[in-house]
Amino acid sequence: MTDFYLETERLIIRNWKAEDRELFHLINSDKTVMQYFPFIRTSTQSDLMMDDLKADISKLGYGYTALALKETGEPIGFCGLHHCKAEPILAYENIEIGWRLAPQFWGKGYVTEAALRLLAFGFEELQLDEIISFAVHTNEKSFSVMERIGMIRDAAKDFDHPLVPDTHPQLKRHVFYAIQNPNKKGG
Repeated sequence: MTDFYLETERLIIRNWKAEDRELFHLINSDKTVMQYFPFIRTSTQSDLMMDDLKADISKLGYGYTALALKETGEPIGFCGLHHCKAEPILAYENIEIGWRLAPQFWGKGYVTEAALRLLAFGFEELQLDEIISFAVHTNEKSFSVMERIGMIRDAAKDFDHPLVPDTHPQLKRHVFYAIQNPNKKGG
């Protein structure tokens, strides 16, 4: 298994561990956390998703990774770089940055801190040209994070997410952001 491990001032960014399952289920079943998604996940569904994320990290060397507090080791959610799952709108080759935290950890700057570290990893280690992000058109908190980490909105690329069912029309429209690798500008 690939051992993914990065640090920030307050966080550890790492692959998933068995003891993260309870927190992972909590964030995937919490109605507040999942308000911009068409469904919440059961414990079994969350376990399967975590297993898939662990496998992706092991195979690719990156993915949606666990976030834990450096001081205590307590898991708080996830943030990571991941291949897009929005075909045919966005190809699998596009790398997005995304996140999800348990509500008690909101508003403390953890996502911004982790996302900045992961952008640096993506640009410096993976040599990505661009990293994108997108969120439901009413998800102002995510847009704020995207802007704080230097991403720029491209309204011409806003789209209706192909995986959001028609039963949830309020969740279909997504706003598109991107950031270019600053190490490759002008070259």
